Amino acid sequence: MGIIGRVNEHCTPLFCGITWRPSHEPLSDKCQQEPSTLVVSVAAIDLYGQNIMIHIPSGNTSKSQVVEHLTRAKDFGIGSVLAVRGDESPEGDESKEDGFAYTVDLVKFIRSEFGDHFTLGVVGYLASDVQSYEEDLKHLKEQVDAGADLIITQMFFEVKAFFKFVEDCQQYGINVPIIPAIFPIQDFNSLRQLKRSARMDIPQWLLDILTPMKDNSAEVMNYGIKYAAQMCKELLDSGHVHGLHFYTLNREMSVSEILKKLGMYQENDEQDSVLRKFPWLPGPALARRGQMEDVRPIFWTARPRSYMIRTSNWDEFPNGRWGDSSAASFGELKDYHLVLLGTHESKESLLNMWGRELHSEGDVFEIFVCYLTGKENRYGYKVKELPWNQDELAPETLQFVDKLAHVNKHGILTINSQPNVNAVPSTDPVAGWGKPGGYIFQKAYLEFFTSKEIALCLYEILQDFPFVNYHILNFSGKEDETNANDYSSNAVTWGVFPGSEILQPTVVDPIAFQFWKDEAFALWKHQWGSIYPESSKSREIIDTIHDTYYLVNLVDNDYVAGNRLFDILHIVLKKLNKLG
Repeated sequence: MGIIGRVNEHCTPLFCGITWRPSHEPLSDKCQQEPSTLVVSVAAIDLYGQNIMIHIPSGNTSKSQVVEHLTRAKDFGIGSVLAVRGDESPEGDESKEDGFAYTVDLVKFIRSEFGDHFTLGVVGYLASDVQSYEEDLKHLKEQVDAGADLIITQMFFEVKAFFKFVEDCQQYGINVPIIPAIFPIQDFNSLRQLKRSARMDIPQWLLDILTPMKDNSAEVMNYGIKYAAQMCKELLDSGHVHGLHFYTLNREMSVSEILKKLGMYQENDEQDSVLRKFPWLPGPALARRGQMEDVRPIFWTARPRSYMIRTSNWDEFPNGRWGDSSAASFGELKDYHLVLLGTHESKESLLNMWGRELHSEGDVFEIFVCYLTGKENRYGYKVKELPWNQDELAPETLQFVDKLAHVNKHGILTINSQPNVNAVPSTDPVAGWGKPGGYIFQKAYLEFFTSKEIALCLYEILQDFPFVNYHILNFSGKEDETNANDYSSNAVTWGVFPGSEILQPTVVDPIAFQFWKDEAFALWKHQWGSIYPESSKSREIIDTIHDTYYLVNLVDNDYVAGNRLFDILHIVLKKLNKLG
């Protein structure tokens, strides 16, 4: 997913291929631990508006699997399939009763079951062995006649081999588009493994060039980038090739460098105006929401991709104002929310950051403080992220980070905040957004987990501060206290710009907060608790926080007077004798 996102920031691929990882229950929405082909695909569509081509192997795949996965793919808006040979079963070996002996059988089956809904691709093999090459061309002709719309070649390392393949296909009466596949060489050992396992011809002259540098991975990669870019230029300059397919093997750096050399890479500074159009991550231009949406609840500020997925089924997105959210249907928590959109850190790294062993809730407080202050934890590691915040602190947070650290130390565990802002220029490097010439306003906002004791005391104290809106929830939602109108949102960020209506891109909405709390609480167990053994004291502490703590949001509506939320929290902590 990260690769698709990073590539999508700098270019607009025609499609992205997702390799085969079957789902155990493709027609179910139940949470699964491992992301499947369908999960990754639908997340890429929702997050980036990206066209997806899913790979389905003929070997070791059953007809029922294909029907279930493609039925779901069709529902998700996936329109392309690449039929490939199975990794475990050679062509002609029917390894499942309900399976396919040949790739052509898979192509025929998809066409018979789904008609022309899917654009169907197949793989063209450029192997040098004469007998197998001729057999491959015959099979390829059969696949095209059965309904394949295009061919993506196996990776190759000489342009002349691709042009010969195209000519040979034409002689066999194969006239569908043929897309050359480029594999940037990344290291010497993987190249040798590919030669053994993928039935491909690697020229001896290329091996001779790479052998002297085989122990220098950087040198091999740089040569791979340079040579692949040269191949791409030769292919494109021929006038017969109108697109390129890159094998990334989950590493996009080489492809990005090649695109730069070809002039196909858009630098970030060309997109700055888009990135700061709103104070949150906008949907891509390719997605429906990219041109329709201009207001969101503040709760998903640090998890914008999750918000985009959970609202991807909306026919319309809020435009101009949030409106009444009582009819809004936020998607339920599914596997890609907590798995795909979770941390990219290893379990070992998370243990280093969040504590190898927790002895008390105070140890958890300490981790939050270390994240905010940037100081090393007791194990000597910096806490670079939390389940609710996977990025560095926002610049606007730095101005009151000491106050945040203070309340976190005493059990008010903050996961979202913003300061009050009164008419700063829209070009301000910290709070600015939108077009030049405008002015930005913000109400102070604070969101946190805290114990029942603190939550109840806070509720009592807040009755003396009518200018503050609050919403206090436990994980079940059975305890739910707010002084806000359930069916009305509160704008907490807005901008005034020349010649246009006031924009209010960020709101606090009671109903949306009820949906967000499910995700916020789930992250305790799914991301933090799961790194510890089930019966451990550490897991018990995280589970207790999940089960007994409250999620709270506060809005100081007086954005002119300043942020008084910390004053209120200080009163609460002092009353409970938490300050020592």
